[in-house]
Amino acid sequence: MIYPAIDTNIHKAAQAILKGEVVAFPTETVYGLGANALNAEAVAKIFEIKQRPFFDPLIVHVYSRDMVKEVVATLPDIALRCMEAFWPGPLTLVLPKNTIIPQIVTAGLDTVAVRMPEHQVAQKLIQASGVPIAAPSANPFGYLSPTTAGHVASQLGDKVDIILDGGQCPVGVESTIIKIENDSVTLLRHGGVPVEDIESVAGKVSVQRYTQVEAPGQLPYHYAPKTKIVLIKDVRKIPDDSSCGVILYKKRDVPLKNIHVMYLSDDGDLRQAAANLFTCLHTLDAMRLSVIYAEEIPEVGLGQAIMDRLKKAQARHR
Repeated sequence: MIYPAIDTNIHKAAQAILKGEVVAFPTETVYGLGANALNAEAVAKIFEIKQRPFFDPLIVHVYSRDMVKEVVATLPDIALRCMEAFWPGPLTLVLPKNTIIPQIVTAGLDTVAVRMPEHQVAQKLIQASGVPIAAPSANPFGYLSPTTAGHVASQLGDKVDIILDGGQCPVGVESTIIKIENDSVTLLRHGGVPVEDIESVAGKVSVQRYTQVEAPGQLPYHYAPKTKIVLIKDVRKIPDDSSCGVILYKKRDVPLKNIHVMYLSDDGDLRQAAANLFTCLHTLDAMRLSVIYAEEIPEVGLGQAIMDRLKKAQARHR
């Protein structure tokens, strides 16, 4: 059931977390499906609800530096600089885990992914529960991430008793994930903080060539609607067919009269485009079209995160 994210309902959700239940709540990136990160049985419910493979680790959400110290074993200087620059916000750090974190949260790895969300509802929920909250996106595994409470309800139905409605997520794509080992920083997933911004604080960021899953979103297909996605560079090659949908980077006149067209931004603003990405995909997916064409966008800044989601959505249907 969807509840307005007022203090009484946040307290109700916090009590559910402490009882070992699972709740859905908004963050600045996407809606999360949360459970007490210190309770292995509660975390197992997340995997069951999402039908998520157990080899895919979860992100642990915290609201204070003291809580971070409960979750991780060490905090290198680079991690501290990144926390100072980007927390609270859409950056996840992968660090050596503390023994208090159950193996199910980290998929058996000796590292844990942790972040401090910026959304006020998420902060209040974690603080009210008093425990770190493990939370992937609140959707069936591999499908579109939810950026509204309605998206959660339509995808998960009665599998979740409490959905806190905090409005549309302002960032709209998942967090950037970096792994910090000593003095090195490795990108595990593009997201809400551009890599260029991280490098201005942490130095050179290398890109991992996947040998194992160390963070969410690393599988070759992910974030996908049920409708087939096709990336396209030239919109003039899109057939003017009413069974098709199109997502364009910015508003402009296009030679398509009988087709469903949605725009990520008014004038090419990447932040606006990221915030609207999943909403556009959800809307067109609900129309049961034959295909959704998505215009390629420049892979700079947040454009890298947007294209990462679109490429993985396309890969699911190949």
